[in-house]
Amino acid sequence: MPVSASLRGLSAALSFLLLATGCSSAPDYTPKPKGYNRIDLPPHSYQQLAPGHPYTFQYSQQARILRDSSYLAQPHWLNIYYPQLHANVQITYADLKGNHQLYNKLLEDARKLTSKHEIKATAIDESTMKTPNGMRVSVFELQGEVPSQFQFYTTDSTRHFFRGALYFRTATANDSLAPVIEYVKQDVVKLLNTLKYQ
Repeated sequence: MPVSASLRGLSAALSFLLLATGCSSAPDYTPKPKGYNRIDLPPHSYQQLAPGHPYTFQYSQQARILRDSSYLAQPHWLNIYYPQLHANVQITYADLKGNHQLYNKLLEDARKLTSKHEIKATAIDESTMKTPNGMRVSVFELQGEVPSQFQFYTTDSTRHFFRGALYFRTATANDSLAPVIEYVKQDVVKLLNTLKYQ
């Protein structure tokens, strides 16, 4: 048998063997777990809101208080802005002055502002928390690709109506933002637990 024919036969056999072993059904790799960018978050530390509002609370030292500059803004509407996290907690406040119709309207508006996210939300969890000052706070945690992941309001139904919503000024997916959302939520809980009316 000529050498070239023998080499061709050997080459064909090796090719078949390599092809057969390359197509084995048992994977020889281990998938890597889903990963996210590392986010270094500073320890929580708080400061008191400056006087001049009908309420006071403690807020994060990582945040700045900005006046709400929207055309609808009322005097005591604020933004608690986190420059490093691109997060913003919008605070609105109304003095009810015993006006029951205004109370009902604000209550309805608070529910509408939460429910408008139902289109993108995979879940909206509502709960009630009681603060050390005896206030009851309605809390809404929204899941899915929603612009606001956490909203709340508290009222005494006769004078004060205090509402807030957490927003992020970024296009990053919420699952990647999960540690930051939890970080700011902890600050919001501190805010609510220290909230007092003047």
